[in-house]
Amino acid sequence: MTETSIKLFESRKIRTHWDETEEQWYFSVIDVVEVLTESTIPKRYWSDLKKKLTSEGSEVYEKIVRLKMIADDGKNRETDAADTKTLLRIIQSIPSPKAEPFKQWLAKVGYERIQEIQDPSQSIDRARENWKRSGRSEKWIQQRMTGQETRNKLTDYWKDAGIKEQDEFAYLTNIIHQEWSDLTVKQHKQLKGLKNQNLRDHMSEAELIFTALAELSTRQIAQTEQATGLKENAVAGKKGGKIAKNARKELELQTGRNVITEENFLPPAKEKEELEAHLNPPKERSKKDL
Repeated sequence: MTETSIKLFESRKIRTHWDETEEQWYFSVIDVVEVLTESTIPKRYWSDLKKKLTSEGSEVYEKIVRLKMIADDGKNRETDAADTKTLLRIIQSIPSPKAEPFKQWLAKVGYERIQEIQDPSQSIDRARENWKRSGRSEKWIQQRMTGQETRNKLTDYWKDAGIKEQDEFAYLTNIIHQEWSDLTVKQHKQLKGLKNQNLRDHMSEAELIFTALAELSTRQIAQTEQATGLKENAVAGKKGGKIAKNARKELELQTGRNVITEENFLPPAKEKEELEAHLNPPKERSKKDL
């Protein structure tokens, strides 16, 4: 059994893959390179680094594996991945002020995984604490967790109904989302100014509620109709999304306010600049520079 997820390092996404058989994490090398180098073209940086390591006789590249992970377009695509030991050797080859903090983060991720295996409830508690530190209210956190439970029940139904591929899950999710919100998932993220962040982690309370209503309605309709396969579940998704859309429009009519909002939980630009300045202090100029 394997598990693919996204971990956050300083609010930046790192795609990860837990292999239960080997009992170890694999990390997307491209994501790590992007975080450490701030490169706008991390794929090229990694490509050049691979050539350099190979020319130096390093065996690092031989340890790289190709794993399917969710790409920015929502599809499951193969990408270079490395276990913790291999990743540490790659990090040593990248000059970056973030190298040491990242090594500490790797150790923390590994330790937390051991804790979660021994006590699964710790992963829930950890998520709650992370949301609290980000300034979310208890009411928002409860709604987020309730929505996740609703989402899990829907995806469990899809699995039993023959939905297996990750891009099929993304396709059905987008149908439901577009039907209730009149926006695709990508458009909704663009409205909020998001890139690689999880959309649901940046939804307002109302957006979370209507997302949950759409997914709960979809599941109950699919169960009633005994929907199987992609086509039948897509029909159920449109019906479920429409129920939430009608409720959204009625609420907007009564309140005069849009449910869909640009609101997000991204740190203010000033705070982000201060963080980057702290991580990348200006180098002292030599007499030659003067």
